[in-house]
Amino acid sequence: MPNPPRLRAAALAVTVLLLSSVLASCGDDDSQDEDLPAQELSWKDCPAPSPAEGGGDSPSPLADGDKWQCATMKTPLDWAEPKGDTIKLALIRARASGAGSERIGSLIFNFGGPGGSGVTTLPAFGEEYAKLRTRYDLVSFDPRGVGRSAPVECQNNLQLDAHFQQDATPDDAAERTTYLKNTKEFNEACETNSEEVLPHVRTTDAARDMDLMRQVLGDAKLHYFGISYGTELGGVYAHLFPKNVGRAVFDGVVDPTQNPEQGSLGQARGFQLALDNYAEDCTSKTEDCPVGDTAQDVKDRIARLLEDLDRRPIPGIYPRELTETAATNGIAQALYSRDFWEYLTEGLEQAYDGNGQILMALSDSMNGRNPDGEYSNITAANIAINCADDKPRYTAAYVERKLPAFRAASPLFGDFLAWGMVSCTDWAVSGAADHPDVRAPGSTPILVVGNTGDPATPYEGAKKMVEALGEGVGVELTYKGQGHGAYDSKNKCVQDAVNGYLLDGKVPAAGTVCS
Repeated sequence: MPNPPRLRAAALAVTVLLLSSVLASCGDDDSQDEDLPAQELSWKDCPAPSPAEGGGDSPSPLADGDKWQCATMKTPLDWAEPKGDTIKLALIRARASGAGSERIGSLIFNFGGPGGSGVTTLPAFGEEYAKLRTRYDLVSFDPRGVGRSAPVECQNNLQLDAHFQQDATPDDAAERTTYLKNTKEFNEACETNSEEVLPHVRTTDAARDMDLMRQVLGDAKLHYFGISYGTELGGVYAHLFPKNVGRAVFDGVVDPTQNPEQGSLGQARGFQLALDNYAEDCTSKTEDCPVGDTAQDVKDRIARLLEDLDRRPIPGIYPRELTETAATNGIAQALYSRDFWEYLTEGLEQAYDGNGQILMALSDSMNGRNPDGEYSNITAANIAINCADDKPRYTAAYVERKLPAFRAASPLFGDFLAWGMVSCTDWAVSGAADHPDVRAPGSTPILVVGNTGDPATPYEGAKKMVEALGEGVGVELTYKGQGHGAYDSKNKCVQDAVNGYLLDGKVPAAGTVCS
């Protein structure tokens, strides 16, 4: 995507839907008139997702016929004034399928982004967690600023179409001026349309919401499954409430020691590694690789395609054209999962023949765009949360000085990720810190799962998270695989370790390796 500081994964199910198919206000204006931890949730059949959540149909029943249930929970708009105005957070759950005596409690999921809707993502992957549902109510939510939970609103659909068509890797002064102007206009629209909520979407705010959620759900401890940015949120929760941590798993782990520049540079290396692995895989098979004769040839052809698109876009999804930026974005989205490598191959074949539909569909998925032209608020929320969290503000001159390092990390993604660092330069709210604090002395063990081939949260981040959590807290497990995260790879070793801990409290040996 053109300008958030880091690439992020949209829900993979959304990508499949896009390829197959080629409201609450921020404040309730009332003061807290009840004891929020004692509030009772009114669980009902789930409505269809709101436009900000991504639209679509109401979630289908689970395999055993049970229905997903939805509710809203009140939480303070400003945690510094907990008796002040409240907002409503959207929640979803599937009740535990096992016998009542076997139920442990609620297992809360955050699937990352930041900016992803848990209310739409959990049902999309619900059957993959059927084993965990035998002893837990599966619960997820739209974090504040996301989906139905006081969503951040910036530009409208037509403006976003234009925004994502822009050149996000400027080559000269004129292109740079246009890019910076467009970025500033986007940020100003966020301030105009969401001024009240922008100061209150930090990860620390979301972590406090989760502890309130724990109490409202009736759990003495927070049992948690965090993926991607969800590992950062989980780490911040553990820092703020170490004594309240129950059984927790972090998968696809953010490096909590990095500032935004270091995180973007790490992603450049990660996506380049994933591209290298894709190219090697394609050309090592017995049949011919249709997008290159050797791994280097695959990468060279992609580079030439992007150079050509920079000069002359090709038809994408009518009436839009596939630009260099959209193609780069689409390639990145396909690298989030090995299951999408076949789409990348098909998309590249199409693009070499002058048809950009598949790569544009992949790019649309990353940006939260539905085939009907409506956008979720994932981009607005992603930028708002990152900019509220991250203290550094980078200038265009600074980015230009750093371009050689980014290009060395990734000839393909380097410029793209470097220029993304200016996203917060004109943001209305100051950032909180250089990096999150996840020190959690006194917490129960947290299982930290790193994937050696992860493009978005490089493998090294898992060790850094373990070290930052502190002695006796983080327990590292390594998965030698591809794609973003490990549990959804369906690797039996990984799933047995995660299930064993969450269901039976069995902590795997530190340093366990699954392949």
